[in-house]
Amino acid sequence: MVKTGSQHIEMLRDGREVYLDGKRVTDVTTHAAFRNSIRSYANLYDFQARPENIEKMTFESPDTGDRVSRIWQLPESYDDLVQRRMALEAWTELHYGFMGRSPDHVASCISGMYMGIDVFEQHDRARAGALREYYKYARDNDLFLTYVIVNPQANQSKAAHEQEDKYLAVGIVDQDAEGITVRGAKMLATSGIMANEVFCSCIQPLREGDEMYALSFAVPMNIKGLKVMSRKSYEANATSVFDNPLSSRYDENDAVLYFDDVKVPWERVFIAGDVGMCAKQFHATPAHSYQNYQCQVRLMVKLRFLVGIAQKITEINGTNGFPQVREMLGQLAAEAGMVEAFVYGMESKGRMERGYFMPDRNLLYGSQVITQQLYAKVLNTLRELAGGGMIMLPSSLHDFENPELARIIEKTQKSSACSPEERVKFFKLAWDAVGSEFASRHNQYEMFYAGAGFVTKGHTYRTYDWKKATGLVDNILDSYSLSAELGQLARAA
Repeated sequence: MVKTGSQHIEMLRDGREVYLDGKRVTDVTTHAAFRNSIRSYANLYDFQARPENIEKMTFESPDTGDRVSRIWQLPESYDDLVQRRMALEAWTELHYGFMGRSPDHVASCISGMYMGIDVFEQHDRARAGALREYYKYARDNDLFLTYVIVNPQANQSKAAHEQEDKYLAVGIVDQDAEGITVRGAKMLATSGIMANEVFCSCIQPLREGDEMYALSFAVPMNIKGLKVMSRKSYEANATSVFDNPLSSRYDENDAVLYFDDVKVPWERVFIAGDVGMCAKQFHATPAHSYQNYQCQVRLMVKLRFLVGIAQKITEINGTNGFPQVREMLGQLAAEAGMVEAFVYGMESKGRMERGYFMPDRNLLYGSQVITQQLYAKVLNTLRELAGGGMIMLPSSLHDFENPELARIIEKTQKSSACSPEERVKFFKLAWDAVGSEFASRHNQYEMFYAGAGFVTKGHTYRTYDWKKATGLVDNILDSYSLSAELGQLARAA
């Protein structure tokens, strides 16, 4: 049976220890801060469970024969990769790209690690066995995983072991025959409140002396000792779907996780105490590229949505015939098309690795560098196109309930393309995508989810074919010389 939305919602009623505004949330599935977003995630599972979508969205588990989500598929050919991307794209269209840590993201990470299981085998066969079995367990139960792979910022000039509080970041307290005990905090558990389990590790460079923080493990979100501290909920502050169509339904949330002496059994531990292996799990396996490929598929859809917003702004404002406006729309269309081309390019330029077909790393990282700079630029263009249209709107849908105010709205919110009500409805959506607090969080997210700019540029530098590029320069330099030129001139004289 394919996992459904109602099953996912029921799985979240597990006693997890979530805190918001100083109080513990007893049931995240009914709380006003999370319930709509949880149902948006549930909608993904319902979508894949529809009879007409089963073939597109799921595949047969090689171990059980049951249908499971394609987010866990290990592509063995170019066609497999494209088929999986089409499933990811269909899911993304359901949330318009605004749920960056949807279930397909961390599933891509764990799947990438599994595809590089030989790296784990060389390190520790027991830990490799734990990862192998966990991948199968997560796949066959279609788990929604989040991850926390960044340490609290604190004093960033110091290594993890040099911080004033030894257990600021998650570290090993002790270990025995049953497993390890960990203590400390991790960031940012995006979608953690809506997820089944959390993968905890460290993607930041660790130094000698940081061995106690070199960890990789997965635990249920309701494990004893795990505290989830939610940031401010944009969903809770959304007055209605009409006034906040995105933030009221697609606030994936972010949270700090604090592990208060959590006991992790060995069958859930993939790395414990090896600094070098902590980095290898991401970069010596397909994990890092595979998870970020999912990000670019999501962003491709999100930019398509934002370009649609831009076009509708000009239609409603009656400016779509102006040459300068069409120029701006053309630029946006080119930028969105470029990201789409990156996705198709990294697929077609992909290659077999360890028996699996992987997207091209350099085009992937190149796309991340460009899109980190691009997202804010796109939002700015939408602001320019809209002018004050996104701001001068009724305070809420309740203004329509007052007959006198409704008459004024009818006069002041006119458009040749739609009714006043439709105009207000659209610009409420545009503001939620571009200028609200929810939108501001997304601007920050798209700038940094892949790491700081110098990090993504470093990945591009590392994966670019410099030999091929400099080879072209060497070829032309080898095609002439000073002595040959002088000899030719002397003979001509």
